[in-house]
Amino acid sequence: MLMKKRYIILILCVVIITVGYLWFQNSKNVKTEPQEWSKALVKKGSIRLTVSCTGRVVSNLDVEIKCKASGEVIKLPFDVSDQVKKGDLLVELDPVDEQRKVKQGKISLDSSQARLKQSKISLQIAEKNLAVERKSAEAALKSAKVKAKDARAKADRRKHLFEKKLTSLEITESMETAAIQAEVDLENAQIRMEELTIKEKELEIKRQDIRLAEAQVETDKINLSLAEQRLQDTKVFSPIDGVVSARDVQTGQIISSGISNVGGGTVVMVISDLSRRFILASVDESDIGKVELGQNVIITADAFTEKRFSGKIERIGTKGVNVSNVVTFEVKIELLGTNKSLLKPEMTTNINIIVAEKENALLVPSGAVLSKDEQYFVRMMIDDGSVEERPVQVGISDGVETEITRGLNQGDTVVYRQGEAKSRWRTDSSRQNLSSGRGMRMMFSGGGRR
Repeated sequence: MLMKKRYIILILCVVIITVGYLWFQNSKNVKTEPQEWSKALVKKGSIRLTVSCTGRVVSNLDVEIKCKASGEVIKLPFDVSDQVKKGDLLVELDPVDEQRKVKQGKISLDSSQARLKQSKISLQIAEKNLAVERKSAEAALKSAKVKAKDARAKADRRKHLFEKKLTSLEITESMETAAIQAEVDLENAQIRMEELTIKEKELEIKRQDIRLAEAQVETDKINLSLAEQRLQDTKVFSPIDGVVSARDVQTGQIISSGISNVGGGTVVMVISDLSRRFILASVDESDIGKVELGQNVIITADAFTEKRFSGKIERIGTKGVNVSNVVTFEVKIELLGTNKSLLKPEMTTNINIIVAEKENALLVPSGAVLSKDEQYFVRMMIDDGSVEERPVQVGISDGVETEITRGLNQGDTVVYRQGEAKSRWRTDSSRQNLSSGRGMRMMFSGGGRR
């Protein structure tokens, strides 16, 4: 019984091997039917090479509206999407606290001005009194000098007569006493003049007091001006013509100042200038070398599938941005045309930058252009039905059609097999990549992101 099972298994294995061998031989002998030739007429037409990318719509200018003052919002006349003109009231805060500060500032200013006026009057009185006292002291000094001189002369004469026994001792001593008294009066008059010098110093102190009072007046004026400015800051007016694109507060909300708050204050709303609109596009580093200022741009948006928008490149980023090892450069495109208002800020758009464009170019299907040993050629069917290769020089390609700059004439007919050019090109391109480290990728691409 065991031997019988072994024979059966052996027979089955032989059958399986035989069937497999016959199937393999049969598949080798199957001949692939050659793909039929496609024909194309060499024609003239327009062709363009584009760089494709995506971008987002932005406004010409976005202004964040903040208040310099803090407080409760009592007026907020505009909402999102409302049009505003330069000078329109955007937000008003409760002015009660700032009005009180203005009143307090006015009182302080009045007080300091009164003190200044008082100091000036006090200085004027002191100056006049000093002038009067100076005249009186000068007259007294002059009189004391005369009297002292006269008394001393008389006392000296009387002393001389006394030495000659011509007068009495009593009269002589009396005259000496009078002379000494006159000299003391002269010294007192001189002291009085020196006291006036001290009073002059006191006047200088009063003048300094006036300067301090004037400084206080100026300080109070500045404080009042600041208080009045803060009162004005409770009302915020639009700095530009535009549209309210965002509003982050409501009436009754308490907001913080944009200049005194360490966090930068509360953003009340955002005003966008939509007189000009732009698109910020991200262009791959492999394509940025083809992009130049002033190039025309064709723009589409998912929101308007049947519409085309136009633009022009206004700015090309100097520094790229590396995200996940993909480097892109920001390109700023200005929207042109009457329908540009349909595109709203932050919309995503598809961008086609026209980097090359030709009219009346000789065109053939891109599938008809083959590449071998760094040489391009096409196939043409001759009269006997055979196919010959003809070398050509190519220009730009949009991926569907390729420009022929030399080697063909208008009206010529080329033949090709579908997909052959793509496969052949890839093979040749791989060889070039192995030998030179770079391929001929641009010639048959659409110019977009790869």
